[in-house]
Amino acid sequence: MRLRILLIGAVAVCAFALAPTALAVARNPQTAGLQVALRAQGLYRGPIDAISGPNTVAAIRAFQRIHGLPATGLANARTRKALGPLGRPLFGARTLRRGAFGWDVAVLQFLLVRQGISVPVNAYFDGPTLHGVRLMQGRLHLRRDGVVGTHTFTALVRLDHVPLARGVPLAAHPTQRRHSRHRVPSVVHVVRPGDTLTSLARRYGTTVARLARINHLDPHHFLLIGTRLRVPHRRHVEPHRVAYRTESVAFVRSLLDRWAAHYGVSVHLVRALAWMESGYNNALVSSVGARGIMQLLPTTFRFAETVLIGHRLRHDANGNVRAGVAYLAHLLHDFHGNERLALAGWYQGEGAVRKRGLYRETRTFVKDVRSLQKRM
Repeated sequence: MRLRILLIGAVAVCAFALAPTALAVARNPQTAGLQVALRAQGLYRGPIDAISGPNTVAAIRAFQRIHGLPATGLANARTRKALGPLGRPLFGARTLRRGAFGWDVAVLQFLLVRQGISVPVNAYFDGPTLHGVRLMQGRLHLRRDGVVGTHTFTALVRLDHVPLARGVPLAAHPTQRRHSRHRVPSVVHVVRPGDTLTSLARRYGTTVARLARINHLDPHHFLLIGTRLRVPHRRHVEPHRVAYRTESVAFVRSLLDRWAAHYGVSVHLVRALAWMESGYNNALVSSVGARGIMQLLPTTFRFAETVLIGHRLRHDANGNVRAGVAYLAHLLHDFHGNERLALAGWYQGEGAVRKRGLYRETRTFVKDVRSLQKRM
């Protein structure tokens, strides 16, 4: 208990008050929580890499100006309070269990991904995150209860070799500024399942070291799906085309709200479903071919546009959201307004719900979306 009190106290007091130092180019998990919060505001579109680089600092300053705060580029207590539920609490300040939502959950998810455990980084302690925690606890020979308390906190921090108590200086380091001046002619690649720096280097005719350097990545760590990477542009290399362009989160929210109102569906339900499915990432393509913000299969998209809407839709963010909300409204109508059954139909198929009831994984999905709905 004493160890936990010391850790929490040091993080809470020092976390964002330090001046720029050499630590600015190192990864600090607390910064990952900040980046997720800024991404949810539509201000940060870089990778969730826990590096306090120029893009992160610029996003903080933009947020501070919008909210009438001193544009210091430091995520102090006032700034974190203005960020709302995603701006607190800091990692280590509370015990984390399934259903928790906030900054510290995003940090936890980042740490799990850093150790090669695939979980969404969406600040919500959902089913996949619970499974990831238990897997990590098993590796560390801890009790596999899925609860992130004192022992799991300590083990994760030691395992990641990051001194949380030393804080998170949020200003661009001079070496990063020098790199940013020498811009490399590049194109953007959105990371998909199965992508590695090695495979991308081969595809784009470059080296792993160069990709890692221009994107401020550690080549030994996993890539987060949905991350936008700059890759060196070469005329003889044809980059992979991405049909679904990533939009700002603020823009995605406006689309979700617009079509929720149009179809008479709860905006909170629509936001929660979209966040659960893609983290508002319009570039996401699943292993089974589900695409975009609402993660629609091509067959579902065609059903929505031909049967429910009556005309063709563009394959962009607006078309994806409209098709998804129209389909959700259809499910709600067929299940007489029952949100639980409508979400189940979304996840496992309307016919399967009527014939077999809810599968175990479907019940988990429904529970997660409905819990997230209260926070969106």
